[in-house]
Order: sequence, then structure tokens, then C-alpha cells
Amino acid sequence: MIIRKSAEELRAMRRAGLVVARAHELVREMIRPGITTLQIDQAVEEFLRRENAVPAFKGYHGYPATICASVNEVVVHGIPSADKALEEGSIVSVDIGAFVDGFCGDSAWTYPVGNVSEEVQVLLRVGEEALYRGIAQAVVGNRLSDISHAVQQYVESFGFSVVRDFVGHGIGRQMHEEPQIPNFGPPGRGPRLKVGMTLAIEPMINAGGYQVDVLQDNWTVVTRDGSWSVHFEHTVAITDDGPRILTSLQE
Repeated sequence: MIIRKSAEELRAMRRAGLVVARAHELVREMIRPGITTLQIDQAVEEFLRRENAVPAFKGYHGYPATICASVNEVVVHGIPSADKALEEGSIVSVDIGAFVDGFCGDSAWTYPVGNVSEEVQVLLRVGEEALYRGIAQAVVGNRLSDISHAVQQYVESFGFSVVRDFVGHGIGRQMHEEPQIPNFGPPGRGPRLKVGMTLAIEPMINAGGYQVDVLQDNWTVVTRDGSWSVHFEHTVAITDDGPRILTSLQE
């Protein structure tokens, strides 16, 4: 069942989303060669606790950290580590979720570490734009798969691929609610989008093939061919005035 939110509930989700957005600002300031993913994780957790927010990932099915930090060929769910110092020219995807007043905000962004190659810059630009192409389809009256199709069509026009094993999702009082939101597929399928729906739209895009594997820790997802991957995500509300991004600093 897809849970539609009231205006009051959307205001609560915006509060959660704003905390997550500010946490990403902290991450953006910290990203540099030599810093470890564990240092970033600790700083984000301290920030969330100061904001009276509850980390959404920590303890979720046993996940051990506050953020997911996925470097280079890691697609999603990379576990922060003191041994994983970021290197010049790399990329790191940081996924942050937090509960505030009982509602969840969820957002991921992929950051360059220092100067990255032109090819990586293109991958980053395409990933970010694919997210916004998907969000642009999150309007009343569209079908859910219109979001999926917009992402896939844009990404594949650059020769990249969209991950198929992991998807976006509904979000609200739970981090994962119905519906699931693939990043591929034909348009015009699935539920009709209605006011009050809240969606975590999150393209995961590989420079090579779309196939992925899960490592022995049962969390870390990597590209099968070793190609690099980017991940961009916003929590979005369907409104009469179009999609509203709840995890942005700007209104």
C-alpha cells in the first residue's frame, strides 16, 4: 500500500530532509584526499545527534554505521572504515538517512575527491542530471515508471548503464515504504502518481555494465566488471505544484 502524507506530515518530512541536506553540506566540506570514510561517518553521526535526529541506517538489519560510503567501483552500501582513506582522483558516494520527529529523510550524493578525470566528470554530471530527469516526471497524473524510463533513457544515451538489482522506494514513517522505483523500464506503467506520495528517487549508474555483486560482508555492492559507479538520491514529495525536493537546502 502506498501511504500518502498530509500537509502536516510533509512538513515533518521536510524537517528531516533539511537535516539530511545539512549533513551532506558537512560531507562536502570534509571530502579531500587522505580523509577516511570512518572519519566522515563519525562526523555525520555527531551532527545528526546534535540535531536530535536518529541515524536511519545504523542498526538497520545489522548495518554497523551511520552512512554508506561507496568508493569508485562500489555501487552502494559501502561500510565506512578507518582503512579506507580517500585518494586523489577517486569518487565516493555518501548515502545519509535520518529520522526527525518520526519521519525519515534519505539522500545520496557522489563526490569527487580532488581533481578527477574528464571521463569521471562526465559520469558525475550524467548521474546528477539523471536524478533530476527522474524527479521532473514525479508529477500528478504520471505513472511511476515514467520516472524509471526518464532515468534509463538519459543514462543509456551516454553509453552508461543503470543498476537493476537495487531500486528507489517510497519513504515516510519507515525508511522503505511502497512503491519500489526501478531506474529502468518502459513508460506508462505502475501506479498513478498522486498528491501526498513521497518517493526516494535514486539512480545508481555504472560506467560499464549494469551487473553487480555483493561482497562477503553481505552489504558492499560492487560492479561486476570493476567499472566506477555513481549514486544520486533525493526524497521527493508529489504536490499540486509539481515535485518538491525535501532533501534540498533550497525550497
